[in-house]
Amino acid sequence: MTSSTTSAKTAATKIFDVIVIGGGQAGLAVGYYLRRAKVDFIILDNQERSGGAWQHFWPSLQLFSPAWMSSLPGRMMPKSKESMTPHRDEVLYYFADYEQHYKLPVYRPYKVQSVERDEDNDCLRVSDDRYTWLAKAVVSATGAWSNEYIPDMAGRQDYLGDQHHSAYYKGPESYQDKRVLVVGGGNSGAQIFAELVPVADASWVTRKPPKFLPDDVDGRALFERATARIRGNKNIDNSNNAAPVEGNIVMMPAIKKVRDKGLLKTRPMFTRLTKHGVVWPDGREEPIDAIIWCTGFEPELKHLAPLGVIEKDGTILNEQGQAIKEPRLWVFGYGNWASPASATIIGAGRSARENMPALLEFLRAETKDEVKKATL
Repeated sequence: MTSSTTSAKTAATKIFDVIVIGGGQAGLAVGYYLRRAKVDFIILDNQERSGGAWQHFWPSLQLFSPAWMSSLPGRMMPKSKESMTPHRDEVLYYFADYEQHYKLPVYRPYKVQSVERDEDNDCLRVSDDRYTWLAKAVVSATGAWSNEYIPDMAGRQDYLGDQHHSAYYKGPESYQDKRVLVVGGGNSGAQIFAELVPVADASWVTRKPPKFLPDDVDGRALFERATARIRGNKNIDNSNNAAPVEGNIVMMPAIKKVRDKGLLKTRPMFTRLTKHGVVWPDGREEPIDAIIWCTGFEPELKHLAPLGVIEKDGTILNEQGQAIKEPRLWVFGYGNWASPASATIIGAGRSARENMPALLEFLRAETKDEVKKATL
């Protein structure tokens, strides 16, 4: 680590300008601007290697947009060698190269357990239960992958079949010839269902009928729509898309292939689970071997609980990324409530670019206060 790392049982002395918690796409984007501003900072990541949540996604996962639209600030993601949009492993290579190219001070694995106020030093104290670090400002960029959401449906605890969240889906091999339900009407549900249909007796279960984007519209439409909605701008720029942008599921090649075979169909949500299957709305019970829950994630913010900044809905009130209830805390990469589409690669880069000036101004103000106090 560094000489400024101290045991949790001893007092830390060095105070960093910024400590970034999380070395995934949001943490790297923030690190780029901090490095460029010559700020004294470190990035603490809880993973064994670079790549953030991407190293845990299923191997066939592809980005929704071409590489040039899915790059972090300063360094373009290379074009995919195999398809129109990069695969998971190509994204992982890009993140590792990005981290090394800009010599970002990422230290791993350090799983931060708490962020607390340090009144004696007028800063924040970061701890992983082994070591502590001090910082004038803390950027939390832990994302949501490790805090998956599964609805609390009746009978779920009694079900004896195989059930996993999409965060732990590794591919179709273990589902060969099994009766499988893919639950969730978003992009992950569509992609996983499309991959399972050729090898399993798979059904796609959604609460509402899914809405598909036109074939010639990629993930840029979702990003621009989210940005416009959050900013209250109804005039979404569709200049790059000839088709309208209604819908939320990107028609990736595998999904198109399943659709063209007439297999892209959904079933309404079942009412409850049994030991060996599910019960459908008409009362019919069906045996099911496995369920894959593609039901999303919630922000991973437990480490910020000591600060008392987490609202009842699990978010943090912020302005330009700065927490309103604790100005020394900043949040990046958690999705629309933190910054428009900031849970995506392109959104992480844009939110870092737009919010970083406020963070740097905060640090300048802190420095002026320190100088003023020292001269009194």
